[in-house]
Amino acid sequence: MPAITFHEEDISYKLKNKTAVRKWITDTIVAEGYKLSELTYIFCTDEYLLQINQQYLDHDTYTDIITFDNSEEDGIIAGDIFISIERVKENAAKFGVETEHELHRVIIHGTLHLLGYLDKSATDKKKMTQKEDFYLDKRSF
Repeated sequence: MPAITFHEEDISYKLKNKTAVRKWITDTIVAEGYKLSELTYIFCTDEYLLQINQQYLDHDTYTDIITFDNSEEDGIIAGDIFISIERVKENAAKFGVETEHELHRVIIHGTLHLLGYLDKSATDKKKMTQKEDFYLDKRSF
């Protein structure tokens, strides 16, 4: 089984270019000086992600992504990343970009969280966005 897997919960969604996306994520992790153990991306509905947000984070809000860090060793990445495809589609329309582009941004956003990047303060958010843009430009697909 690949170190990076993609699953669906409560939704039918097939990611395009899975092999290329896996390589892009892995290359990002290596470029940041980390090693990959395993990453699972779970594509789901707004309602499914809301339940996770309420149950595990005690937040009663919709979101596009929730990242769970399962790393047990420094420098080795492991995690589960839940992504609401409904929210990604809505945000893509709102920002005037293709759904696939917005999904890639969210995928790399979750990965960057596992690599230690934060987005709560304005400064951290700016740095996160710069890193997202940097790695989005590295895609070869």
